[in-house]
Amino acid sequence: MNPSSPAFSLVLMVLLIAMIYFMMIRPQKKKEKADKEMRDALRVGDEVITIGGIIGKVEKINDKSIIISTSAGKNKIEFLKSAIASVSSKDPNAAAKAAKEAAKEEDEEKAPSRDKKVTPKKLSRKSDDAE
Repeated sequence: MNPSSPAFSLVLMVLLIAMIYFMMIRPQKKKEKADKEMRDALRVGDEVITIGGIIGKVEKINDKSIIISTSAGKNKIEFLKSAIASVSSKDPNAAAKAAKEAAKEEDEEKAPSRDKKVTPKKLSRKSDDAE
């Protein structure tokens, strides 16, 4: 293909659009889907952190908003569900499961691949000459 041909330019443009989709748009949609599932799974008694950094316990859940209590239940504040940044359940088994899964994923990342051969490095002659 000639670099100055219109077909070459079209192919480059299609490749650029595909790369943008797989590098930016697709991961963003996955994150939005995970956030929506997290907010839909809210339960009364869950401890939440808002995008503003307020930590509280869920007291009541409405269609589009939730009411959380802060400071040992003295203050009650209503937030939109979209303002919830993260959720930590009070269920001790759920927290233990999440910790085990995180540790397992971390171990898998640190473990060397068994498919690749590893050869030891040879010592150079310079260290022998220095003695």
